[in-house]
Amino acid sequence: MSENSDQGSTQSAASDAQRQMVNGSAWMTAGSILSRILGAIYIIPWGIWFGSLFFQGNALFAKGYNIYSFFLIAAIAGIPSAIAKQVAHYNALNEYGVGVRLYKRGLVLAAITGIVCALVLYFGAPLFSGGDENVIPVLHSLAWAVLIIPTMSLTRGYFQGYQQMAPSAISQFVEQLARVIYMLITAFVIMRVMHGNWVTAVSQSTFAAFIGALGGLLVLGVYYWRRRDEFRGLVANSNNEIIVPASQLYREILQQSVPFIVLGAGITIFQLIDQFTFFKIMKMAGDYSQVYLNDLFAMFAANANKLIMITVSLSSALAVTAVPLLSEAYTKNNKHEISRQITNVFLMFEFVMIPSALGMAAIAQPLNIVFYGAQQAGLATQILEFSSYISIILGLFTVTSAIMQGISQNKRAVKYFVVGTIVKFIVQYPAVYFLGSFGTLVATGIGLIVANYLIIRSLNNQFGLDYHAISDDTNRVLIFALMTFVLAWLMTKLLVSFTGWIGLGNGKIINLVIVAIATGLGGYSYVYLALRSRLADRVMGPRMGRIRTMLKIK
Repeated sequence: MSENSDQGSTQSAASDAQRQMVNGSAWMTAGSILSRILGAIYIIPWGIWFGSLFFQGNALFAKGYNIYSFFLIAAIAGIPSAIAKQVAHYNALNEYGVGVRLYKRGLVLAAITGIVCALVLYFGAPLFSGGDENVIPVLHSLAWAVLIIPTMSLTRGYFQGYQQMAPSAISQFVEQLARVIYMLITAFVIMRVMHGNWVTAVSQSTFAAFIGALGGLLVLGVYYWRRRDEFRGLVANSNNEIIVPASQLYREILQQSVPFIVLGAGITIFQLIDQFTFFKIMKMAGDYSQVYLNDLFAMFAANANKLIMITVSLSSALAVTAVPLLSEAYTKNNKHEISRQITNVFLMFEFVMIPSALGMAAIAQPLNIVFYGAQQAGLATQILEFSSYISIILGLFTVTSAIMQGISQNKRAVKYFVVGTIVKFIVQYPAVYFLGSFGTLVATGIGLIVANYLIIRSLNNQFGLDYHAISDDTNRVLIFALMTFVLAWLMTKLLVSFTGWIGLGNGKIINLVIVAIATGLGGYSYVYLALRSRLADRVMGPRMGRIRTMLKIK
């Protein structure tokens, strides 16, 4: 009887953990996707108002943002994820008071790193511009955001440590909404009303990051104020047996956060490698003008990257949710639970990421025209399609690195990333020299494949992944995703051919209709197959039964 009771409680705990992960992932995925979609949709009116300078403006935007992203990650210093991990650790021990002290100490560190990095970015802008004077005012405008975003990100990490993902998701959406509104207003006024300088317009568009951060921070403040009594109650009912000196709290935060800097900046570091090597290698490969190279750079580093990051954000949402849950299991030294949760994370990643990436590749042509027009549509479509495939590797790295952080394997994860970066450097020159824009994507893919392989091999050696469960469901995901891809691709080709025949092929509206039809058809087919086969239930949990009932799928 006792054995059955223990087994029942274990299954209940496993079910609760899966439900918690699914709920958290749902909030983070919703926040991430809505933010990414907003961050992509704005480009349509923004590009119209920039006119013939669109690609040049977008290339400048990407150059500034790549450098800013690195400084922002350094300013945040991995502290939010470290705080989420450590708060979850102490909460599992019923030591909520220690978590509150961690948060307060983290605020001090976030303020210091924000100020230091903002000053370095602002006054060091000429050094980081890569010889492009237009980048300098863009970096000056972005330095203001570096001041306050660390505090905002830290507060998100605190909520995530309590498994409260809604505040993070909603603040993320509000941040993006405020940013986009400011970007569009300033771009319209400067470019269309005042007929001003395009560099000034780009600078104001990047300054919008500061405006958005203010909005996101305000939302978090409201949430914290509303839940202050709940937090106080948890602290009052804590064991209060662990006394951690302030110096140890700072040491714990820094020990956990430094690897988060390297791993959190992983994709950004690869993008910076592209930014500072692509132009030099291409000029050695041929006599190309700076304007043409800027157009190429915009196509893979800005245009395609902005769209694929919508799908990569799906994996990022899963990764953020996994860290505190894995940390809790690691604290309890429950290897079986760690293995089970890692398996769940991989399956959830595949279930969402693979069909999303293949779907984007299927509709690459009309999607590219909707967002970026018909300028060099052939090459731009090919780059977007190839980038969509590479996005699966990028997303997988986001997940695997987060898993390693969640189980306190930070140094090992950093070592594997360094190996992948070295591979990227080795492959970069020949790949770009012979393949041009595609070469940067090939080098990135190979480098991250190496890093992912090393991490997954390490996880299997330590915890023994359930490859049988993963492979069975992975095969079903691949089959359903490929069927969806073929269906969406055929529908896209059919509609593109028809609209081209009647002379409407390059119109944004008609291509938006094509995207909607192909996406709807492909998306529904995948959902239908996943629900009908019960694959969705195994991966996402029993709640999928409600969706199956709503859609009247047996």
